[in-house]
Amino acid sequence: MAVRIPQSLSTSFQRETGWSVLEYELQGQKAQTLGALGAQVEQALAALRAFDAGTHGSDRDHRRVALLDEAADRVWVFMIQRELCGLRNWEAVVRDYSIPREVLNRVGQVKRKPD
Repeated sequence: MAVRIPQSLSTSFQRETGWSVLEYELQGQKAQTLGALGAQVEQALAALRAFDAGTHGSDRDHRRVALLDEAADRVWVFMIQRELCGLRNWEAVVRDYSIPREVLNRVGQVKRKPD
C-alpha cells in the first residue's frame, strides 16, 4: 500500500521566477512600511492624549491644533498604505487605535501655508 502526503501539507512545486521573487519583496516592503506607519499613528495619538491630559500655557490652542493636524496626517498616510496593501476595513482600525472623531474629521485636509 502506498501512502501519499495530503496535498495541503506538501510543499508547492511552483517554479520560482524573477517576477515571483520581486512580488515577494514588494509585499514585504509594503508590510514593513505599514507597521512603521502604524507606529507613527500610535505616537501621534499618544502625544495628543498626553497634551490633553496636561496643563498648558497661553498657546494651548495653537499647540493642540498642531498635534491634531499631525495625528490626522499620520492617519491619512496610514490609510493610503493600507489601501495599497488591499486592506479597506476602517471600522476596526478606528476602534483598535481609538482614533478620535476630531482627528478623523481632519484626515485628508490640505493645509495652506500663510503667504
